[in-house]
Amino acid sequence: MADGYESYHKTPGGWQNGGGPDRFCLMPKESESCWEIRGDLSFVHFYCTDVHLREIGERIWDRSPASFTLQETTFGDDVRIASLYRHFLLGCDWQQQANHLALSSASTLLMTHLIQHYSNVQWRLPTVKGGLAPAVTRNIVAWIEANLDKPLTLAEMAREAALSEFHFARMFRQSINMAPHQYVMQRRMAKAQQLLCHSDLSLTDIALACGFSSLSHFSNRFKSITGMAPSRLRPGPPGK
Repeated sequence: MADGYESYHKTPGGWQNGGGPDRFCLMPKESESCWEIRGDLSFVHFYCTDVHLREIGERIWDRSPASFTLQETTFGDDVRIASLYRHFLLGCDWQQQANHLALSSASTLLMTHLIQHYSNVQWRLPTVKGGLAPAVTRNIVAWIEANLDKPLTLAEMAREAALSEFHFARMFRQSINMAPHQYVMQRRMAKAQQLLCHSDLSLTDIALACGFSSLSHFSNRFKSITGMAPSRLRPGPPGK
């Protein structure tokens, strides 16, 4: 994530230095390596199981190879991976349930990217044409509205539409013109504004009703999107 320029990996030809921000290593569970770190660095580990990797692959490509294995990679450089982990996986508070959809979407995208580019199969992504059927769109929109107080995930939404996460996300975007996590956050904000203006619920209760597990997170997100604190929309005294 930061620094790491003096990260040395031991190879048969000697010590190799290639570290730096956004460089990554893929380490399958059987791999062993020896490192020497000279200086400070900040880094992050992401773990996935063989079962999760296979499930992602089977749901997206509808194939079942003998095994999914990731290629061991050292000092990799991939702008797609850097973007996903910085803007989604590290840019969201993992403890906030309102972020679960964005986090689950980003993790699926990351796993899909690894299978496509860094695995023993390297399948091309299937082509997705057209959006959701009108009836499916109506049903999923109604389901989202009824569950805005819950920590929605991409897997749950895909199951409601009887699609894989990959196909659902792309077909949803074609039908609604925005990604699932963007649409859900838009609906959370719309519900919050309606409750702020037309209900006597406390700010904490409104936060919970809109899928936020804390008032502070709700307030920060509301202000970042609307440009004002939630209390400013209340018809009565601020902060009621």
